[in-house]
Parts: sequence; structure tokens; C-alpha cells
Amino acid sequence: MVASIPGLSDLVDPAVRNSVAEFLANVETELLVAVASPDPLIDEVARHLVRAGGKRFRPLTVALCAQLGDPDRPELLPSAVMMELTHLATLYHDDVMDEAPLRRGAASANSRWSNRIAVYVGDYLLARAARMAAGLGDEAVRLQASTLSQLVRGQLAETVGPRGGDPVRHHLRVVEDKTASLIATCARFGGLFAGLPERHVVTLAEFGTAIGIAFQLSDDLLDIASESAQSGKTPGTDLREGVPTLPVLYALAGDESPRRLRELLSKGPLTDDEEHAEALGLLRESAALKQARETVHGYAEAARRSVATLPGGAARRTLEHLCHYITDRTG
Repeated sequence: MVASIPGLSDLVDPAVRNSVAEFLANVETELLVAVASPDPLIDEVARHLVRAGGKRFRPLTVALCAQLGDPDRPELLPSAVMMELTHLATLYHDDVMDEAPLRRGAASANSRWSNRIAVYVGDYLLARAARMAAGLGDEAVRLQASTLSQLVRGQLAETVGPRGGDPVRHHLRVVEDKTASLIATCARFGGLFAGLPERHVVTLAEFGTAIGIAFQLSDDLLDIASESAQSGKTPGTDLREGVPTLPVLYALAGDESPRRLRELLSKGPLTDDEEHAEALGLLRESAALKQARETVHGYAEAARRSVATLPGGAARRTLEHLCHYITDRTG
């Protein structure tokens, strides 16, 4: 299976499917090697999230973009592992800040061990990623450091909130910095280490930013609009936890939103089952959800326009399919 994203494997062009699948299988193997430590505690905690699985969307992005050039170049695999390690490190830190009891269906590292251990192991993974970047050269070090800086900036912006600014614009910037920055760098690495010319590498980075934003926003929409079998989690989890996703922000900002819906959403976390069900139902029927879908489609279309300028063939077709997949999964 190509990445742990339902339905996505069927969209990978048959001409590149085996190559991409083999690459991702090698990523799984190398992740376990990369996090290994002679210290039993570090080793156990560091392997915790690797073994829990995940979408592996970032390594997938490296693999797909590399298909435009030479996908067998040796730098590609460590670059994908490095970016997944960076992502995993942020999950350890995020769970501490959010006091999350679960991650990927298993007990989070902070709840199973402690906040301190989770933070230290997150730092350990960042150090391992930095070491891999050093082995790939100065450009990889610069890009990995720049991406991490942008990611931290997005996390900080999310923590402090819009501070009187436009909540929707603030949210979209947070998504770009926290999520899309990693995916954009993965796309850049895929092109760079596959030997593509600079103009195509730049285009892939633009594609990665747009598809990264679209993918994260579509995940947020699925939390509202889908059943658990499609989204992989209980519908309305973000509502119950008071997470301000794009449909919620549109509903709160729109005068056309039902007054009762705005009243419920203004409460923050909806822990009462009846209020939660009522808010979820109203939000599913609201203009805000439609507006959020249109926003996702806009970013997916921007990604598709970038892809259209790249060399034709199986690799480009797969990237185009990915853009359509993001649009289709949100309705």
C-alpha cells in the first residue's frame, strides 16, 4: 500500500507505483534504524511513534516528486527519513503542549512516560534529523533548519492566537507554517536530489506548500463531514476539544450562520454530548462548511496549476491525481 491514506494508492500511476511502494517500505526500515539508541529507555520511547504508523505523507511527497527525475539517487531516502523524523519530533512536543492522552490510537509518549521524557526524546529525534541533514550537505542543512524555524514560528502563532487580527487569515498562516512548510521541503528535496533543474525544484516547493495546506484543511473538514470509517477518528473530535478549525472560524465570522451554531461554537470545548451533537449537525448543514470546502479546492487547484508546468509523464499524472484526490475527499 502506498502510504496509510485510504484510496490514495489507487491514484499512483502504475508506471511508478512499485518504485514508490519500495521507497516507502525502505523508509519504514530506515526510520527504525535512525531512532535506535543504546539506551533502552530512549530506544523504546523513540520507537513508540514510528511503530504506531501514520500517513507518511511527507516521505510519500519526496518519493512522488523524485519520480520526475532519477528516483534511485542515494540522497533521496535519507532526506525522506530526515523529514519524517522532524515531523515525529514535533508530535512528541505537540502532545506535551496539548496534554494529549492519545496519538495515532495509542497512548501518547507523555501520558505513557512523562512530559519531560517526551520533550527530551523529541529533541533527540531533531538531533538525529540534523545529523542526517549534515550527511546530505550544506543545502540540506540550510533547508532543514529553515523549515524547522518556520514550523516553530507556526506553533508559536497558534499558541498565542490571532491577537486581534483576522482569525481566518491567522489560521491559514499557521497551517502553512506548521504543516505545509514540511511538505514543501519534502517536495523540494524530491526534485533536488533527483537531479531536476532549479526551476522545477522551485515549482515543486510551490506545489508542496499548496497541497500541504489543502491536505491539512481537508483533514479538518473530514473531522466534521465524514463518518469515523473515513476520517479514522470519532467525528467532531476537534469540536469536543475546542480546536478552532476553518469551518468553525467561518461560522463564527459569518452573520449568515445560525445564531444557535455561533452560540455553541463560542463556548469552546463542547464536552456536553447533546450540545456537541447539535453543533456538529448544524455545522454540517452550514454555509461555513461549504465555504471551507471551496477554500480547500482553491489550494488544490493552485497545486494543480503548479504541476501543469512540470514535465509530462507518469510522475506528473500522479501529482495531478493527488490534487484531485484532495478535492474529492472533502466532497
